[in-house]
Amino acid sequence: MKQLLIAIAFIVLASVGHVHAQGYPTRPVMLVLGFAPGGPSDVMARIFGKKLEQVLGQPVVIENRSGAGGNIAAEMVARASPDGHTLLLANSGILAANVSLYRKINFDPVKDFAPITLVGAQANVLVVHPSLPAHTLAELIQYAKANPGKMNFASGGHGSSPHLAAELLKTKAGIDIAHVSYRGTGPALQDLVGGHVQMSFSSVSPVIGHVQNGTLRALGVATLARTALLPEVPTIAEQGFPGFEATGWHALVAPAATPKEVIATLYRGMMAALNDPDTRQGLTKLGIDVIASTPEELAAYIQSEIPKWAEIIKASGTKLD
Repeated sequence: MKQLLIAIAFIVLASVGHVHAQGYPTRPVMLVLGFAPGGPSDVMARIFGKKLEQVLGQPVVIENRSGAGGNIAAEMVARASPDGHTLLLANSGILAANVSLYRKINFDPVKDFAPITLVGAQANVLVVHPSLPAHTLAELIQYAKANPGKMNFASGGHGSSPHLAAELLKTKAGIDIAHVSYRGTGPALQDLVGGHVQMSFSSVSPVIGHVQNGTLRALGVATLARTALLPEVPTIAEQGFPGFEATGWHALVAPAATPKEVIATLYRGMMAALNDPDTRQGLTKLGIDVIASTPEELAAYIQSEIPKWAEIIKASGTKLD
């Protein structure tokens, strides 16, 4: 009888553990973004979010909290309950650049988040309004030097990879152009197409249609190799700036202290989503090279990226309050 009771107790404890493991999530999962609707982060979240909610069995609700280069969203998630029901789709600005870019941020990109997975990376392309008398990068630089302080460039926010790509170009080329920051890629692109700003770095997907129909002109990509989406556009590196590279990446993180079993569930869910053919195709069309990683690999990657972007920011002389 004693052995029977011990066996029953063991089975009960095991089943409770199983229920707890399978009990997450118990309500909709909020996926917080640091940028406005319509931008690359927003579209990306909706692509993989559809599959993720199928795997988790709960809705994945997109929450756009734009402003301060994603810091507002990051602070919100850093202070959220660490139960896996509030997540952050962060970019390289939030997790790597902002700690050097801003004089003060109210979160620590390493200590305040539990990494889940690296989602993917995006190539940045330099595009200009057709009214600008520049058909090559060399002509753009020549024009900027002849008109110091008169040119401007748009970005979807301070600390975003397009912003820092432009700052890197300013430093490398020795040109004086002003930054015009918008609350998201969508508004920045709208003003660029409208001719209110003259140039911008952007991920490929939002601008490829404009490049193809001539409403924008592409002068170079900020990757070491040409992108398959715009194979005719040369890299900036091959136009006189060897080693020029400024790409953006996106990762999924949770508040620090989120239980390991919840992180493991989210990781498995994301692997199922990122390996789903339709999801992968959608992300590829968006211009994202899918790079699924383990939580440990993402943690190490963040650690390596922080000093890289710190060097770029230092070279640009950019510092924000």
